[in-house]
Amino acid sequence: MALTYKTRRRLALFVLCIALPAYIVIAVSLVALIDRPSVLVELAIYGGLGILWIVPLRPIFLGVGQPDPNAKPDDPA
Repeated sequence: MALTYKTRRRLALFVLCIALPAYIVIAVSLVALIDRPSVLVELAIYGGLGILWIVPLRPIFLGVGQPDPNAKPDDPA
């Protein structure tokens, strides 16, 4: 079942305001559990984790900044 434009907008807002900050806290906490690696390794870990979150959520964000394609055009009168 495809998500409607309105649902995708609401999910995108939820992800950006609630889920992404929670993901950041979890990622930083997990990286803190291991001994501090070198700066380049740590940068690679955070870079990978920074890209990893968008892979499953990409369909939610596609087209959200565009006008609603299913909206009825306003009457020019």
